Amino acid sequence: MNREDILKKAQEENNGKDYADIEAQKSGTRAAYFIAVFLVIIVDLVNGFVLGYVNRGMDFVLFTMAFVAFLTKYIKLRKRHELFVTIFWGLLALMMLTLWILQLCGVMA
Repeated sequence: MNREDILKKAQEENNGKDYADIEAQKSGTRAAYFIAVFLVIIVDLVNGFVLGYVNRGMDFVLFTMAFVAFLTKYIKLRKRHELFVTIFWGLLALMMLTLWILQLCGVMA
């Protein structure tokens, strides 16, 4: 294969994708996730000190975000390690969902 054939094949595979845009979106998503984690920690701390309890609903959302991120990664890569991490985050998300429902029912504060 000569250089032109390789370039033509790469362009066909890229199918008009703008990789700069994709990378910007990935880094933006990563930054948004870390900001969300930071804000949930701050809100949990403030709620704990001011109200005396932590709203587990926010933790449920946060852990579900991590679960979906690792589930997507596992589906694409099919690595056993990613499956274990996905299961870990899924179990944490279910635990926080259960605690949040118990908070809403008034069983726990």
